[in-house]
Amino acid sequence: MRRTRPLAAAAAIAAALPAMAADPELIVFDWAGFEDPNLILAYHEKHGQGPTYTFFADDDEAFQKLASGFRTDVAHPCSQMIGRYRDAGLIEPWDISRIPEYENIDPRFKTSEVWADETGVWFIPTDYAYTAIAYNTETVPAEDVASLQVFVNPAYAGRISLPDNVDDVWALALLATGVSDWTTIGEAEFRAAADWLRAAHENVRTYWADPSELAQLMVSGEISVAWSWNDGVTLMRQEGFPVGFQRQAAEGASNWVCGYVNIKGGPGSEDKAYDFINAWLEPRSAQGLLDGFGYIHTNRVGLARIPREELEAAFVDPVETTLLTQVPMDLAMRERMLAEFEKIKAGF
Repeated sequence: MRRTRPLAAAAAIAAALPAMAADPELIVFDWAGFEDPNLILAYHEKHGQGPTYTFFADDDEAFQKLASGFRTDVAHPCSQMIGRYRDAGLIEPWDISRIPEYENIDPRFKTSEVWADETGVWFIPTDYAYTAIAYNTETVPAEDVASLQVFVNPAYAGRISLPDNVDDVWALALLATGVSDWTTIGEAEFRAAADWLRAAHENVRTYWADPSELAQLMVSGEISVAWSWNDGVTLMRQEGFPVGFQRQAAEGASNWVCGYVNIKGGPGSEDKAYDFINAWLEPRSAQGLLDGFGYIHTNRVGLARIPREELEAAFVDPVETTLLTQVPMDLAMRERMLAEFEKIKAGF
């Protein structure tokens, strides 16, 4: 997973808020843009400044940096990475007795034994959304994006873009070949999805690295159809571009969840790490997350405060469709997917 916040929202926040120094007693390893004060208002109110942030662009990059000895206090991976962090001994459980809003997190984000088990809670889910078909509504008929097979349709050769991200492209390929649970795939399912990805690769103009790049590709007319996150769509809508977001293709869509882990032996203040996660989980953070990123907060109380029409406008209202949820999978299978994706991008 790679994520970058919409630039227009970042600029608006920067203009509205005074410059604040970074707190040296808490280091947060995060996606660029998530230093947004509207996500942790209580932390700023209590400490008069935000934590010190350092950034990564990709989940695998973040893991490799931490595994190589980079020191931080908390990090913001997506859910499918948590098993790797645990196996590598990089994280320690959160003490949920110190996190009152944990009980208000949607229960469906507490079911994975990789995230929480008898030894503790290893992952605090905070934000989630969808990966689905973004398209130019003026040049692409709605019936063409009624199926994920649009990505292998010869009519769109050179006019599509896929994310340069192993989890999202495999979620797409598995859905397109009839699989909605990637925790149980075998050799036949793997090979069918790989073959489909190779066919889609023939139509790909470029693999996008972040939503801003994707928005530029579509607004410029270089591409017409993409496999996208909500924030890329949010950015295009902010620019007045006629973008649609098809989350109910015949084969379905994907959804993902990201959150925070407590890094073992962090150099900063453990108390401030809890101040940080408690600020993130406050109900009022839900509006900032939707406005700035087009994402949904896991806190049900905060989500309930947002009018349904705002959720619909951001394409994050619930949908009745097949969903491949990006939960932790077998780590050996994910490594195999990563290697195969690199071969496909190289033309093999």
